[in-house]
Formats: sequence, structure tokens, C-alpha cells
Amino acid sequence: MLGSTMQAASTLANLGQLAVAIYEQTMALFGFIGECAAALAGSVAHPRRLRWRPILFNIRSAGFDALPIVGLLSFLLGIVVAFQGADQLRQYGANIFVADLVGISMLREFAPLITAIIIAGRSGSAYAAQIGTMAVTEEIDAMRTLGIQPLEMLVLPKIIGLLIALPLLTAFADICGVFGGMIMAQAKLGVGFAEFLDRFSKVVSVTSYLIGIGKAPVFAAIIAVIGCFQGMRTRGGADSVGRQTTRSVVQASFLVIVVDALFSIAFSVLDL
Repeated sequence: MLGSTMQAASTLANLGQLAVAIYEQTMALFGFIGECAAALAGSVAHPRRLRWRPILFNIRSAGFDALPIVGLLSFLLGIVVAFQGADQLRQYGANIFVADLVGISMLREFAPLITAIIIAGRSGSAYAAQIGTMAVTEEIDAMRTLGIQPLEMLVLPKIIGLLIALPLLTAFADICGVFGGMIMAQAKLGVGFAEFLDRFSKVVSVTSYLIGIGKAPVFAAIIAVIGCFQGMRTRGGADSVGRQTTRSVVQASFLVIVVDALFSIAFSVLDL
């Protein structure tokens, strides 16, 4: 009896500590978001403070260098979507509707989501590892000593760079995904490229395209802020860098999926 009571008390204590840790991290994250917003507003008010070289470097590393993996996975995803719908569409003689299936699903949901998850694992982890390593080696403290704001030097270029790069990557993923669906539609359903594109242009509205592209900046802000936040929270040695990097990927991917679900609910309510 005493043992079970002690075990229950220990479980409650662990749950309490976990709740306190989550609360503290959430409050710290909100504080970090506020600092980033204030720094961004200051940089917009004084454009000379923007560091364009790091911004362009981050656009290249997070955007251009990610084109192969984003294009390949989006292409394969388009093939999979068309392949999974092919048998069902053939049963009802609705082969041409594969253009509806691939076009709407890729442009509205799959392309922005798969692109964001890839970038969360690729660039978000890199942000956390880079800033975390600098925190462990006390380079960030040295920057503050020299009067250099770490947010303006390290964080803002990453956020701005990813805000520019992710919508462009999403548009590229749209093209690759639809092209993959076209190839599978021709191979499995006998729907030629011309027929596919003709149907695609009729049923896929500009709204569907803009909805997918509009999600990208929100996903970019989540990925960049979480990656930089976890990097800034790094303490101790190399094991802490790995731990914070893992947390950044998990949290960014989780939040991206949650926000995407909220977008779906909002668009359903707005009938978009």
C-alpha cells in the first residue's frame, strides 16, 4: 500500500515537473517571438540595419540547395497520389478526373506540407545546430560584448531568407508534383498530357494555388523561429547541441502539421 502511494506521488511529481517545463518553454518561446518581432520591425524601419549578405546566403542554402530533394519527393508524391486514385477512377470510367485529384490535393495540401517538413528537417535543424554550437563555444556572448545583437546577426537573416525561399520552393513542388501525376495518369489511365492540362486548367482555380502558396510563409516563420529558439537555449556541451537540434525538428514538424490542420478548418468555415 505504501509502495503504491509513493509510486503515485512520484508519478504526479513527474507530471508536475513536465507541466512546469512545458509552461516555462512556452513562455520563453513567446518572449523570443516578441524579441524577433521587435528586431524585425526595427530593421524594417531602418533598412540599412538589414544584413543582406547573410540573407542571400540563407536563401541559397535553404532554397536553391533544397531544390533537388524537394523536387524529387514532390514528383514521387504526385505519382503516388495518381496511382492510388487510378483504380477507383477506372472503375467508374472517370479517368479524366485524375487531374482534379492530383491538382487540388497537391496545390492545396501536399506540396506546401511536404516542402515544410523537408525544410524543417533540413534547414531548421541546421539553424539549431549552428546557433547551438555558437552558444556552447560562447561566440554569442562575445558578440554581445562587442555590441553586436545576435538576433540581428544570426536570427533575422534566417527568418527573412526562409520567408522568401519557402514560397518559391512550394511553387516548384507544385510543378513537380503535378508533373508526376501527369506521368502516372498517362501510364495507368491513358490520359495524355494535353487532356490532363486541359482538365487541370478548368478545375483547379487560382484560389487553390494561392491557398497553398499562402501557407508557406507561415510555415517558414514557424520553422525558422523554432530552430533559432532551440539553438539559443543550448547550454552545456555537444550533447546539448544534439538534443536541441532534435527538439527543433520535432517541434517544428509538429507545429507545421497542427497549423496546417487549423488552416483546413478555417478554409472549410470560409468555404474556400
